[in-house]
Amino acid sequence: MIDGAVSEQLPGLLRQALGVHWEFSLNGDFLEIQHPHRGSPYCPPRRPPSWAELLGALKEGFAAQGIKRDACLPLRWGRETELTISAVQALDPLLKEGRLETYRRGFIPQPVVRFTGQRTASGELCDGFLTSFVNVSCVQPVGSIDEYGAILDAWLSVLSQLGFHVRHISIYGRLAVWQRRQVKGITLRFRHLDLTLGDIVLLWNAENPLRMGVDLGTSLERLAWARTLRSWHELIFGPLAGAAPPSALDAIRTATLLLGHGITPSARSAGGVTRRVLGTLTPESVRLGVSAAVRSSHQYWTTVTALAVPWPTVASIVETEVNRR
Repeated sequence: MIDGAVSEQLPGLLRQALGVHWEFSLNGDFLEIQHPHRGSPYCPPRRPPSWAELLGALKEGFAAQGIKRDACLPLRWGRETELTISAVQALDPLLKEGRLETYRRGFIPQPVVRFTGQRTASGELCDGFLTSFVNVSCVQPVGSIDEYGAILDAWLSVLSQLGFHVRHISIYGRLAVWQRRQVKGITLRFRHLDLTLGDIVLLWNAENPLRMGVDLGTSLERLAWARTLRSWHELIFGPLAGAAPPSALDAIRTATLLLGHGITPSARSAGGVTRRVLGTLTPESVRLGVSAAVRSSHQYWTTVTALAVPWPTVASIVETEVNRR
């Protein structure tokens, strides 16, 4: 596979996959795909779906496209990153080693921890960003670049089943090939109205281009935000929004995920991440205890994956670690 050939072929393959009901514009290497009726108004649902309902609808939507749900990756990764930061790591054997195998494939709602969220000038996370979230992904090995367009078309069908309308969805990005160590790729992003939801990436091993995969990723939280147009903090923290600083609630939410997986505070490795997260909490911010916030976060995470450590134990560890300082 020649990099330039991929960039040249992709617009035509996407036209073929998506059909005639889309408008394509190409300015240099910048591609934008929009619906002709994109200016129509959007009305959010009267009753926002619960997290479990949204997750169930995603599973059903992907299944209808022939894409099965696979198990989550372990949160403790311990390879190139201490923690799992993206479901695309399931394709590491294929993309980084050129082997015909993967750790997982299909639809994966993957809990992840990242410290790369956009922040305000004062250091607070911007709306739409969290330290921990559910990376809703479809990761698949593919045999040709044609399948990239097929997976994008399948995703539009999933979004329609969730209650989105394709007229409010657009796809955009540069067709330039990027490279990070052993892996090359092309990234296109998709948005709902003016909110970018995620991206769909065509990836291949730099030395063996026939080892290809597709990573389609968004977050469960952003999908709900785009679908409902609710206040971000109310959506994420529910009745606890306003009861404590958003940074404290975000830290407790992330600590619950880590501690729930048995990743206890330590000086290094994955436990060092837990200590770093808990280090952002001050005794003043949790003076009345963390039980309510931990219980709420624990309930959220167990909607996606089982946690080995019960919430009372998690709350006790959080309070002990904070007060220890």
